[in-house]
Amino acid sequence: MNSPEPRKRTARACDSCYRRKIKCDATLPQCNWCSHHNLPCTFDRVVQRKRKPENDDSNHPKSSRLSERISRIEQLLAENLMRESNSEPMDYTHIIDDNPININTTNTTASNSPSSTSVSSISNQPILSSSVGVHFAGRELGVISLLTGIPFLLPEGQEWIQARTGQTISSEKLSPSRVPWEKERGQSSNETMMNLRNDDLFELPDRRSVQMYFDAYKQSRVMRRLFPVVDIELFAETINEAYRQPKSGFEFGQASTRACIIAFAAFVARLPPVVQIIRRLSSTALQVDHEILSSKAQFLLSQVMQEPASLEGAQAVTMLTLYEVSSGNMRATNYFAAIAARLIFMLGGNLNSNKLYSNSKHDRRRQQQVRNLFWICYTMDKDVALRIGQPPTIADENCDLTLPPGYAEHAFLDPEDAKLSHSQPSFQFDLRLSIIKSRTHTALYSVGAIQKSDADLLKSIRELDDELEEWRLSIPPQWRPTMSFSAEASDPNVTMHSIMLRLNYYLCMSIIHSASSRCKAWRQGNGMLDGVNSSLALSVEASRSTLCYLEAGEHVLVEGIFWVLVYYPISAFLSIFCSILSNPLDPRSRDDLERLNMATVMMERIFHRKLPASEIGHFKLVADFVAEMKRLAECAVDKAWREQSAGSLLPQ
Repeated sequence: MNSPEPRKRTARACDSCYRRKIKCDATLPQCNWCSHHNLPCTFDRVVQRKRKPENDDSNHPKSSRLSERISRIEQLLAENLMRESNSEPMDYTHIIDDNPININTTNTTASNSPSSTSVSSISNQPILSSSVGVHFAGRELGVISLLTGIPFLLPEGQEWIQARTGQTISSEKLSPSRVPWEKERGQSSNETMMNLRNDDLFELPDRRSVQMYFDAYKQSRVMRRLFPVVDIELFAETINEAYRQPKSGFEFGQASTRACIIAFAAFVARLPPVVQIIRRLSSTALQVDHEILSSKAQFLLSQVMQEPASLEGAQAVTMLTLYEVSSGNMRATNYFAAIAARLIFMLGGNLNSNKLYSNSKHDRRRQQQVRNLFWICYTMDKDVALRIGQPPTIADENCDLTLPPGYAEHAFLDPEDAKLSHSQPSFQFDLRLSIIKSRTHTALYSVGAIQKSDADLLKSIRELDDELEEWRLSIPPQWRPTMSFSAEASDPNVTMHSIMLRLNYYLCMSIIHSASSRCKAWRQGNGMLDGVNSSLALSVEASRSTLCYLEAGEHVLVEGIFWVLVYYPISAFLSIFCSILSNPLDPRSRDDLERLNMATVMMERIFHRKLPASEIGHFKLVADFVAEMKRLAECAVDKAWREQSAGSLLPQ
């Protein structure tokens, strides 16, 4: 007897929406998507559907389940982009696991979003598998889009927060269209560019101004060690060569030299110690507009990429990368860091310069400077990857990660020590800690790591924790971060250097142990749960230490540090917020609430005071984000205590 043919049914989504995995409203003669993009709206395909046993996922390989998860997230992100492209608020029904969930969304104009790409610009290409899950205690609360760096709450994440707090979430504040630690400079930089005349785009700044900033940079031993963006002798030659060129226009091969000068002036003009030296040297110092210079250097970048790779070109793009991260523009930072890495690889910077043979002292200086640029870009690459959830651009297996000679010995010496050579940079981030960051991403957050079993995941966490502890113990005692820092503690050696060291140590501790939130043990309740719970507790404690140490070091923070530092307290806020919602009756939850209250005041006091007048407006986005988390955390604790007092059970 022949087996019955599978049932056939008419498709409920049009062909265009089906291919893009977009919810179709099936309106005739054209659905909303096809009408918006002027596409033919057809229902020609025939869908064959086979019944399968319920709850039978035993035959689904991990890769299949991961693919389904990614497709589901991409559908939500696509609909979110559609929403932002329309002028009116829309109501979407998200189909998740065959259960309809209605979500009322609020429109945000595209001009305020770092992902201001219109829907039409992505209609002809598939949406990339580009998202990293945000987990806490076994729950996937949301994702960070690799395409935009935007935190995005999934429906179940919103439902969990609402269930724990009894409050309606303000999507604009808690799941904003722009990541709170990123400043959107696209519009302002475009206006700057449009205001420049064509002949201005090629002109170098006044040589006296450049020389004054160069002299101030040379005098600032701290900045030269933290940011060895140029070699003093070689850059003096670059200045001479650039100013021998015609004032307007230049020959092929000269764009890199000119861009290097302009990018240098833009970057060092943002360094507070350099600015202070200039003010001390001359009361009539020639000030430069770093915004205009940055725009001019970016304009020249297209020509730099047409020229052969050169030290000057690599320095220009590296300094633009540093300029953008200090300005809070993480999207541009991400792009420039990738370009800089490619240039440096072409120049051999990923190789150990001490092993490269050259008879010329001049060539050896150039090789050493390329290697310095490599380490700057390497540390930035790993830091940016953590901030926006993107995989690093620089793969460790393609690099010789031998540390500079004597690095471990001189990295923590006083920068003003006369015994130190100017050729011994310490860099903004500890190189060894950056290597641990890189391994953390590979072992815990890469595509392969997401598919690890609980046992393999916990094994990786233990190995990385051991490596991080080995690094901590290698630090001289007066600089060594404590495993935990409380409000009652003190640090007599607190400096900007120690602040950056501690914040990055606690960040590494947090991201290593927060990966335990992905373990299935949370749902299965097996014997492994105690170890998983302890790991997550270490992550939350590291976040507490971040806020406490930042408050302890408030008095040494310098101007212009807002965009570099703001990521650390906000990421700590998120971890503590989730901890409070997960265990609102825990004795520490009340203390954590008080910690969030104090940190909110501290952040406003620090960052509002350190921001220039032109950037005060953006702080409202950060303040709203933090205030909403604090409000919801308070509601969660109050709700839990009311329910306990009433003798009701706390919903899980």
